[in-house]
This record gives sequence, structure tokens and C-alpha cells, in this order.
Amino acid sequence: MKEINVQDITKVVEELCIKACTTLGNDWWQVMDDAISKENSPLAKDILKMLEENAKLAADTGEAICQDTGVAVVFLELGQDVRLIGGDLYDAINEGVRNGYTNGYLRKSVVSDPLLRKNTGDNTPAIIHTEIVPGDNLKIIVAPKGTGSENMSTLKMLKPADGKEGIVNFVLESVKAAGPNPCPPIVVGVGIGGNLERAGYIAKKALLRPLGQKNPLPHVAELEEELIEAVNNIGLGPQGLGGRTTALDVHVEVAPCHIGALPVAVNINCHASRHAEAVL
Repeated sequence: MKEINVQDITKVVEELCIKACTTLGNDWWQVMDDAISKENSPLAKDILKMLEENAKLAADTGEAICQDTGVAVVFLELGQDVRLIGGDLYDAINEGVRNGYTNGYLRKSVVSDPLLRKNTGDNTPAIIHTEIVPGDNLKIIVAPKGTGSENMSTLKMLKPADGKEGIVNFVLESVKAAGPNPCPPIVVGVGIGGNLERAGYIAKKALLRPLGQKNPLPHVAELEEELIEAVNNIGLGPQGLGGRTTALDVHVEVAPCHIGALPVAVNINCHASRHAEAVL
């Protein structure tokens, strides 16, 4: 059985918070370059180039891509053969978030109570999702989520009779209602199935998939293709100023559900699909 000291987790989480807020992956650059080459609107093309320039400056200087460095959403895949030592796992993660947002000069945006609205001052607590998996590794993914895009996310309990057409219509309604608020071009995570909370979880988890990578299930990949085409045909474009690049990608995840249910969640992300991961 592998032992992992939670102090090592704290250090990794700190590093991932800073990396996620300052550096975008190769998949993002490839999709952005492709969007620029296909964009017909001169204004939209210029905006996309400016977003790339901003991302390059952030990576070169180590400064945040966006002033909204979000809530730290942490996904854990904890191997069942791992033994954690040295303290509490969640305390260690929150200490890493605290250090990352302080040492990385990242904006602290978390309030301790949704009604009293007092800032915690260190961007904790993080939102932590834990899955127990086979093996003796711990995979940590930090995905900062800003409120401009999160506020535009939606969930609806459709009827099974609504079918694929109902799903497509709901996603399009959600994107249209969001308009320029989530700083398009957006990345759209769609969760279908499960129940109310499961649909929202898999929609957010869908945003972690590399851009340009389709769902391995052929019928779901087909739906993703239909959705990205429909979303980009809206014409909202980068920053809502017109063009064909309303979304960089649409990722769909599915889960088993009740015979009488068809939950659908739409979790929208801004153009900067921020996440970083490490394995211990």
C-alpha cells in the first residue's frame, strides 16, 4: 500500500492553482489557431488573436489570464490502495488553495456565507469532488471556475419524450440566454442523465476533457458534433460581437438515469478552459 503524506498534496495543489490560472494547455492553442483560420469575420478574428496574445502574456509573466481567478474546484481520483498520512486530506487541499492564491497573487473571491457575503480572505474553502478508484495513485485536478461563466450555467429536468431534440434545444436556449456574459468563445459542458446533482457534476467534469477530443461513445460524439455546429450557427461570436466562433467545443457526458427522467445540465466555461493536473 502506497503512503502519501498530505503535506505533499498541499504543495501540489498550490502549484496547480497557480498553473491553472496562468497557463493554458496545448489543446487550447490548437483549437484557437483552428478557430482563427476558419473565422470569416475580421473583427472576430482580431478578438481571437487578442485572446491568444493575452494567454501568451499570462504564461510569460506568470500573471493570471483573467482577473476572476474563480472558485477552486478540485477533482480527486483516490486509489483505494493509497494510505493518506500526516493529517486531514481536505484540510491539506484547502491549505494548498490558500497558499496558491496568496503566493500566486490570485484574486480571492470566496465568501463564507451566501447571505452575509463576508470574504474568507484566502479563496477557501475549495469545492472538492472525490472518486475512489482502483490502484495506488492520487490524481488531482484543479479547475478554477469564474462566476461570469458559472452564472450562465443551467439545469433542466426534461421528459424522456423530449429526446435528443429537446436536449439540443435546451443547450441552444442556454447559450443564447448567456449571450456575451461568459466571455465567448465558450466551452460548453453538457451532462445528460443521472439525477439533479449528478447531471451538474458530469457537465462540469466534461469541461476537463482536452479540447477537440470527442466522447468515446459514437452516439454521444455525434451529438457533440451536432451541438457545436448548432451553437456556432447562432452567430454570437467572440465576446458577443458576431462571428462563427461562439464556442470552441462542446463536450457531452452521459450517466444512467431513471426510466422517467432525462436530466440535462449545461455548464458553460469562458474561452480559457482552465485546469491543471498532477498524479502522486
